[in-house]
Amino acid sequence: MGAQMKTTADLLADLTLLVEQSHLRRLALAFARFMIDRGMRDPVQLFGAAVLTEIEARGHICLDLNSFAQDPCAVLEWEPSIWNKLSTECDFPKNSQAWMAALKTGEHIYIADLDAPPCSAGQTNDLFSPSSNEDQQQPMVLQGHRLYLRRYWKDETVVAQAIRTRANSRIDVAEDDVRRWLDVLFDASSTVQNTSVNTETDWQKVACAIAVRSRLSIITGGPGTGKTYTVARLIALMFALNERPERLRIALAAPTGKAAARLKQSIDNALQELARKLGNSLPLQELTSRMGAARTLHSLLGARPDTRHFRHHAGNPLDVDILVVDEASMIHLEMMASLLDALPPNTILVLLGDKDQLASVEAGAVLGDLCGDAEVGGYSDASISYIQRTAGQTIAKPFAGNAGSIAQQTVMLRKSRRFSGPIGMLANAVNDGDTDAANTCLRTSEPILHWIEHAKPTQLIQLAMAGRAGAAGGYKAYLELLKQRPAPVPAPAPALSPSQTQDQHADAENRFKEWVITVLRAFDTFRILCAIKEGEWGVNGLNAEIEQSLHAQGLIKRDSEWYVGRPVMVTRNDYNTGVFNGDIGLALPDTDPGKPIRVYFLDGDKLRSILASRLRYVETAYAMTVHKSQGSEFAHTVLVLPQDMSPVLTRELVYTGITRARTHFSLVSPVNLIWQKALSVKTRRASGLMAALHSE
Repeated sequence: MGAQMKTTADLLADLTLLVEQSHLRRLALAFARFMIDRGMRDPVQLFGAAVLTEIEARGHICLDLNSFAQDPCAVLEWEPSIWNKLSTECDFPKNSQAWMAALKTGEHIYIADLDAPPCSAGQTNDLFSPSSNEDQQQPMVLQGHRLYLRRYWKDETVVAQAIRTRANSRIDVAEDDVRRWLDVLFDASSTVQNTSVNTETDWQKVACAIAVRSRLSIITGGPGTGKTYTVARLIALMFALNERPERLRIALAAPTGKAAARLKQSIDNALQELARKLGNSLPLQELTSRMGAARTLHSLLGARPDTRHFRHHAGNPLDVDILVVDEASMIHLEMMASLLDALPPNTILVLLGDKDQLASVEAGAVLGDLCGDAEVGGYSDASISYIQRTAGQTIAKPFAGNAGSIAQQTVMLRKSRRFSGPIGMLANAVNDGDTDAANTCLRTSEPILHWIEHAKPTQLIQLAMAGRAGAAGGYKAYLELLKQRPAPVPAPAPALSPSQTQDQHADAENRFKEWVITVLRAFDTFRILCAIKEGEWGVNGLNAEIEQSLHAQGLIKRDSEWYVGRPVMVTRNDYNTGVFNGDIGLALPDTDPGKPIRVYFLDGDKLRSILASRLRYVETAYAMTVHKSQGSEFAHTVLVLPQDMSPVLTRELVYTGITRARTHFSLVSPVNLIWQKALSVKTRRASGLMAALHSE
C-alpha cells in the first residue's frame, strides 16, 4: 500500500525545502501559494502548478506528462534521490494516465480538446470558476497529455493556427513569369535542369519559387548558405511580379539590434550587386530605396514601457505587404504570437534562421518546431511539379513525400559557401554529435582551429590579452588604437572666418568619427564566449579577470565604473535611450575632452552615441554568453567551456558558438570530458506546437 497523500500544508513545506536547497525557483513556490490562496487544495495539482512554473525557466512550453511520468528526474533536472523521497512521501501518480486523471478533477484547470482554440477576448475573465468543463480563463490548461500555464497554451494555439492558415493561403502567380525572372536572377546558364544530368538542386532558387506562392515561407540553413543572398533575389522577384511595385511595402526585422543591422547591411549589399546586374530591366535601386532600416521586433511592433503588450496587434495591424524576419531561431513563443497577431492576413511573412542554433532564452523553440521536416523535405507531388515548372529544379526522391502544409513552404539551404573549410567541418561534426570527427578536426586544422585542452585560467587570460599566432584578435589590439585618438575639435581662432571655423570643426569631427568606427570594428574582430555566467570559467569571473589584467598592463585605466575602452552590453530594452537588449558598445571620450564619457554603438555603418551616465542596464562585455552572441559574428571567436557539466551545455550551444566565427575559432576546455558530454546532449524543449501544426 502506498504512502498516504500529504496535505496541502505538508506539500507546501516540501516545496519550501526544495527552494531552500536550490532545487526549485522561488517563483514555483510563489505560484503554488497563489493557487492555494485561490482555493486549489489537491497536492497533485499544486505540485503540477509548481513544476509548470519551474520548467518554464528552462524553455519548456508545457509539462509533457508522458515524459514526466517516464523520467521525472530528467524533466526536473534532479538527482534521483530527491525525486524518490518526495514521490514516496506524497504517493504521486505512477503513470501519465493517472496524472491526467488527477489533473482533470481540478476546478482551476481547463480541459481543452486537442484542437481547441484559445478563448476569445470577449469571454469571461473569471479565473476561478468552479467548472472546468467550460473555458473560463482558468490559469492552467490540460490538453491531451500536456499541461500548460494558460498564456503559453494560448500563445501556442495562436501560433499554430496562424502558421497553418498562412501556409495554406495560396497566391496566384503567373508561373511563366516566375520562371523567366528566376532564370534572370539566378543565371539560367549556371542552373542546368537536373533531369538528365547529375546536377545539384539549387535550393536558393527553389526557396524563391516557394516563397512567392504563399503568405508564409521559411528559409533555414547554416552560416554561409546564402539566406540573405536568397532573400535579396526574392525581394527583386516580388517587385518584378507586382503590377504596382512602387507601392510594395517591404519591412526587415530581427530579434536584436545587432542582427537587424547585419540583415540590412547584407540585403543592401546583395541588392546593389543585383541592381547592377539587372540594369534597366528592373529599377531595383529605386524600388528598394523605400525599404528603410531593419528594426528590432520590439521596435517594429511598438513596444510600450512597463507592459508586455505592443502598439500593433490584430486591432491595429502593421502596415506592411512583405515582412522578412532574420535570426528566427531567437524568437520565443510569446513574441512569435505577438508578431503573427499584428500581421494583416494578406502580408507575406518570410522567416530566416538556422534551425540548429540555440533557441531563445525564453520559453519555446518555435523555428525548430516549424522546421521539423526541413532535413527530409517532405515535398508533395504538387509542390515538386510546381518547383519544376517555376524554378526548373528537380527534387530528388529522398526529399519527396507529403509532410504537411508547413513543409511545403519550408526550404533548407544545404550548401555553405563560407563554411566549407575547417570551421564548417567542425560545425557539422558537432551538429551530428560526432565527437571523434570534431576532435580530429580541432587537432589537425591549425591555425584556423585551435584547441587548448586541459586549459588553465592563465592560458585563457593570455589569449584574451594578445590573441594567438596565426589569428586576429586579442583585446590589446583595439586598446592600442585608443592611443591614436585624433586631436580634439579646436577652439575658434580669431584669424579664421566663420566658414573656415565650421570646416575645421567638421574635419575634426569626421576624423574623430572615423577613429571611433575603427576602434569599434577592431573590438568586434575578437570575442570570448562562455557557456555559463558564474564561476571562474563564466562571464562574470572572466570579465573581472580580464579587466584586472588589462589594468595591470596599463592598457586601461580603471579608476571608476566608466573608463575609456570599457566594452558594455545592454541587458534590457530602454526605449528612452533607444538601446536594446544585446546591443554592444564601447565607452570612449567625447569629441570635446572636457565632456563626460559616451558609449558608442555601431549598427552597420551607422554610428550613434549615448552619455554613459544615461545607460542603466549594462554589463562589461569582454566575455559574453553564447546566447547573447546570436546574431553576431567575429573574425576570431573563443568558446570557453566550464570545468563542470551544466544543463545549458548542449550540442546547440557548442554549434552556435562555433558558427559565430568567420575566419578563426579557438576552443578552451579545462576538462575534455565536459566537451564530449556537451556534444552528446541535444536540447529537447517540451511543446505541443509541432503536433498542432500537423493536426490538419
